[in-house]
Amino acid sequence: MRKALRWLLALTVLIGTLSTAGAATAAEPEATGTTDIKERLLSVPGMSLIEEKPYTGYRFFVLNYTQPVDHRRPSKGTFEQRITVLHKDTARPTVFYTGGYSVSTTPRRAEPTQIVDGNQVSMEYRFFTPSRPQPADWSKLDIWQAASDQHRIFTALKKIYSENWISTGGSKGGMTATYYERFYPRDMDGVVAYVAPNDVVNKEDSAYDRFFAGVGTKECRDRLNGVQREALVRRAPLKEKYAALAAENGYTFDTVGSLDRAYEAVVLDYVWGFWQYSTVADCQDIPADAKNATDDEIWTSVDTISGFSFYTDQGLTPYTPYYYQAGTQLGAPTITFPHIEKKYVRYGYQPPRNFVPRSIDMKFEPSAMRDVDTWVRHHARQMLFVYGENDPWGAEPFRVGHGARDSYVFTAPGMNHGANVAGLVAGEKAFATARILDWAGVAPATVQENPAAAKPLATFDAKLDKRDVERQRALRP
Repeated sequence: MRKALRWLLALTVLIGTLSTAGAATAAEPEATGTTDIKERLLSVPGMSLIEEKPYTGYRFFVLNYTQPVDHRRPSKGTFEQRITVLHKDTARPTVFYTGGYSVSTTPRRAEPTQIVDGNQVSMEYRFFTPSRPQPADWSKLDIWQAASDQHRIFTALKKIYSENWISTGGSKGGMTATYYERFYPRDMDGVVAYVAPNDVVNKEDSAYDRFFAGVGTKECRDRLNGVQREALVRRAPLKEKYAALAAENGYTFDTVGSLDRAYEAVVLDYVWGFWQYSTVADCQDIPADAKNATDDEIWTSVDTISGFSFYTDQGLTPYTPYYYQAGTQLGAPTITFPHIEKKYVRYGYQPPRNFVPRSIDMKFEPSAMRDVDTWVRHHARQMLFVYGENDPWGAEPFRVGHGARDSYVFTAPGMNHGANVAGLVAGEKAFATARILDWAGVAPATVQENPAAAKPLATFDAKLDKRDVERQRALRP
């Protein structure tokens, strides 16, 4: 789980791959006599402009919005939270996106935004720099405070974008969209949560072991397991390479505790990381005979997938807010390694506490995820969850049950942590697209009569709809 890929998804992930013609994508000018959209945005109390970037058919703004550090006690200090607005037309629906981490300042369109041909507001999650209070009171980093950030942004911008709103996000962003709906169920008209982990009971993670025992093909699993084991068998010589890499780049290991701990953490991420962002077809790049592979071949394979720089202080620091949340509310997976003899595993899957500086206090709250899970099962309204068949994070998914209404869980065959609506089987893809269009209030009459005809309203844009896959630690959703 943890690094491997470091392909962040800010999961700016879910940025569809359907290419279909539909509604015009050119931004419609503000009506004569009305205030320019920039002026309207900046008239919101607490809103300030960082920059505006041009993009054909849209206007794209990077903004700061003043938020209370504590929404329960707003008089006790504020911080500047970074958001972006991809503006098309105030007469179109709006998609509220968050990746759950830092926000991208490059114009991008989440898959639901393409589907509904709408505007997009994107939020940087609190405590990810630069959206961090100073000094940082880490006790104010929790799912309710973050949901309240979204609620306050929505309340302010709904006055400008008055049409329907849909929230979305991938991975930790999908979790974020779900938590927002749980605490503020009247804000959004629909939720599209992609590859959102749901660790209800933090100490019970057998679902992950079952996943790894059957994912992909036996040949692929054997290759991966062989390389992972061999990297621990050859710990001594490969640690020498690691020490040289650290010395060359000035890497330190104060947070995790030692180079040895960091080395094992990288190696134990290897299999999880492969399945999070690779496919069975990529197994051809994994050494087939690990025992007879060279040290360089083992090193390169592990470094390519897990990244030896990640468990350094320099690699961990940007993700301190995530590990803090994983160790206080979200939970974190733990898996076993039946293919590796115990004598080679010194630390095992290390808990989030090991990746957060000891100066930051942490205490786990086991009721947080149980509360959200129960709410989703019994009270979800107009929510869509999308998972990838070969994504480890989908081993513990959200489910909808008695009491849920117009809510669905779909799995994209063969897909990984980049699963999206476009990757679903044909019938589910059309159905999910039709529901999103309906929730956004823009379903054409033909789709209302025949959901099987549903397609994205905006034409695919290779740049705007590009999926940013930034390599990142697999044990980070």
